[in-house]
Amino acid sequence: MREIAFDCDVLVVGGGIVGLSTAYAITRAAPGTRVTVLEKEAGPARHQTGRNSGVIHSGIYYRPGSLKARYAVRGAAEMIKFCAEYDIPHAVTGKLIVATDRAELPRLHALVQRGRENGIPVRELGAAQIAEYEPEVRGLAAIHVGTTGVCDFAEVARRLGEASGAEIRYGARIVRVDRRPELGVAVRTAGGDVVRGRVLVNCAGLYCDEVARMTGDEPGMRIVPFRGEYYSLARPALVRGLVYPVPDPAFPFLGVHLTRGIDGDVHVGPNAVPALAREGYAWGVVRPREVAETLRWPGVWRMARRHWRYGAGELRRSVSKGAFVEAVRRLLPAVEERDLVPAAAGVRAQAVLRDGVLVDDFLIREGARAVHVLNAPSPAATASLPVGREVARRALAALSSV
Repeated sequence: MREIAFDCDVLVVGGGIVGLSTAYAITRAAPGTRVTVLEKEAGPARHQTGRNSGVIHSGIYYRPGSLKARYAVRGAAEMIKFCAEYDIPHAVTGKLIVATDRAELPRLHALVQRGRENGIPVRELGAAQIAEYEPEVRGLAAIHVGTTGVCDFAEVARRLGEASGAEIRYGARIVRVDRRPELGVAVRTAGGDVVRGRVLVNCAGLYCDEVARMTGDEPGMRIVPFRGEYYSLARPALVRGLVYPVPDPAFPFLGVHLTRGIDGDVHVGPNAVPALAREGYAWGVVRPREVAETLRWPGVWRMARRHWRYGAGELRRSVSKGAFVEAVRRLLPAVEERDLVPAAAGVRAQAVLRDGVLVDDFLIREGARAVHVLNAPSPAATASLPVGREVARRALAALSSV
């Protein structure tokens, strides 16, 4: 049989921070491994990586022992070290999580316990002590988490790609995957190029379920896009650092919060509403085929029945700036409607199972000659270095077996 000419050993689909971290980890763990990254956009980190609040999460929210908890705690320290090593703007600012209602106090106390179980330094604050950190913020009680920070994740992704030594092809949207377990994986791009690899790694984010199915693996979930809508604070002096509400543990969203980014701007948000396209960064962006595919997934209807009250509140804040301001004033009473200036939105690639469960942890599955990252939720950017190592480990194991 004629020997196949492979373009690379590992073919990574997706040039966000997880895909580029995986490429970086592969070449660090196995020097000489040929890695090619295919990214459909003209540059790295154009979607989830480059459209978030830039927070280096501490890991306080996550169930002890979960992948999110382990990767976030380890990843936060590694991310700060990476930023320092590569001269990427970053700062360790700490953050406040503030209870504004008595019903939130037990959940706040549970976060204190969870943080301590995860090895995170936490300081409990009474109402008067909140002003030590944030003079304009009001609440019944709060906790201060000292290990939280901010950075430029898009720049982190770019530097990971450069440091990996991988071949990175931009403008390479894949349209077909031909996997033959005995021969390898061939990917055709929209431009007509064919790239052949021994193993495929799917880090396609908003399109990861589609790539898995192209490969011939049924992922058992579908990506349901949720748009996170942000405002910028016209009076940034009202907020010194990072201020969060107490989250509802029933949902994988943190609620409307206040984030002073590395550029000094304060972002307010996001709320979370269903997007009408996988790249639906505004209500006017509608892709009927994608909407139809989403609605065909039974898990979407089960999710909607279970969480419609929560969703109604998010939709109200999306269509009513006054309702959004009302949510912000719970934390920051001094804010006025004119203080909120519309900012760029993001879209979260939320994996939903057939039974309607929102996948809350990292979900990585394997097929023949393939590794699929099917859910990379917040804190994926924070945790990208350890997550990349885990995906790389699986890819190299697959490579060694072929």
